[in-house]
Amino acid sequence: MQHPDVLFMSDTVANVRLTIPQAVRNKAIQKDGFKCPDLIIFEPAGVYRGLFIELKADTPYRKDGKLKSSEHLRGQKATIEDLNERGYLALFSWGFDRTKEIIDNYLADRDMTEWLG
Repeated sequence: MQHPDVLFMSDTVANVRLTIPQAVRNKAIQKDGFKCPDLIIFEPAGVYRGLFIELKADTPYRKDGKLKSSEHLRGQKATIEDLNERGYLALFSWGFDRTKEIIDNYLADRDMTEWLG
């Protein structure tokens, strides 16, 4: 609502129920290991081509700052790193206020290095 002109998609993959042939085809044509983030904002800002946010209910990081032990989280982290290398801003976020702050700062073209964990 605060950014009505911004194009985005949210949680599109989680709600898709593919038939078995569709799932097989999708796996065959998709980059191996790609885990599509939950929120995609198609608005370039500053040096970034777009914003990808993997939404979590709670932090995916342990108290020491390392990623919690889960194969699924490691796959998501690998996708995040790949997207960052391609010129997008991609990261984990949890909680409404944190996620809103990330989006607002991104769209205002503020320095995003503190969010990159």
